[in-house]
Amino acid sequence: MSAALPTLAQVRDAAARIAPHARVTPVLRSAALDELAGAELHFKCENLQRGGAFKFRGACNAVWSLSDEEAARGVVTHSSGNHGNALALAAATRGIQAHVVVPEGAVQAKLDAIARAVGIVHRCARTQAAREAMCAQVQAQTGAALVHPYADARVMAGQGTIALELLKQVPQLDALITPVGGGGLAAGVAIAAHALRSDLALFGAEPAGADDAARSLAAGARVTSVVPDTLCDGLRALVGEPNLEALRAHRVEVVTVSDAETIAAMRLLWSELKQVVEVSSATVLAAVLKARARFAGRRVGLVLTGGNVDLDALPW
Repeated sequence: MSAALPTLAQVRDAAARIAPHARVTPVLRSAALDELAGAELHFKCENLQRGGAFKFRGACNAVWSLSDEEAARGVVTHSSGNHGNALALAAATRGIQAHVVVPEGAVQAKLDAIARAVGIVHRCARTQAAREAMCAQVQAQTGAALVHPYADARVMAGQGTIALELLKQVPQLDALITPVGGGGLAAGVAIAAHALRSDLALFGAEPAGADDAARSLAAGARVTSVVPDTLCDGLRALVGEPNLEALRAHRVEVVTVSDAETIAAMRLLWSELKQVVEVSSATVLAAVLKARARFAGRRVGLVLTGGNVDLDALPW
């Protein structure tokens, strides 16, 4: 599949394609968090999405975009957890097999979820090169279609459906912020959001210990030398080339946050919003609280990306 960027029309097609399978997630508010931020915060709760994360949207769109002949051979991906779980769940909706290449050290709750979704797990070393090599091996053996976690137009289009939904739920937003890892969500949302509202201010939240997107935007070229060191397991991937292109084109401003700031925000979301969210998800609130001047007095949409937390290994 080409890594070309999706169009608004393709995001709309994705919305129609996934409608029978994906949930329309709620937008929640908290007066206490509004007061802390000095802004009006609207939390798009993708932690309540099928499979516990936004990733189901992109995976579902990719699976249902396949021809019957392609689908019969199954799908394969590499993932630290949520995308793999999402692809296994999406494959099950079509009655096909999903192979998931998982690096050592993945969160146990996410591995358990892949197993429950009847995905076939293939373990590999932690490096990106090891992931890609194992994916190629599984592809060669099975003929399965590769569904890349973020540098795939079908996946980006699926993630972009969040923007369509959120802007229908809260049309008057001034700003929108998503976490940034590989950039599938950030790119899809930026494309869809700006197609609907060209005046919308777009932001990304990135761990300081995996700040390749921020560095890449500053350098004007993709920086690949960053070795991720963050508790945000869902945001350790380097931003993809097409994804970076979308962030640049849509003037997405990336705010970096420390793990300590993110964990504090995660606690706030649990205590004030009453939502179980992953540490990666909490980067958006951490960024809004850190860069208060950027968001002061504005209506801000924050995408809470997932809630697949290992309850036996909470970061606090």
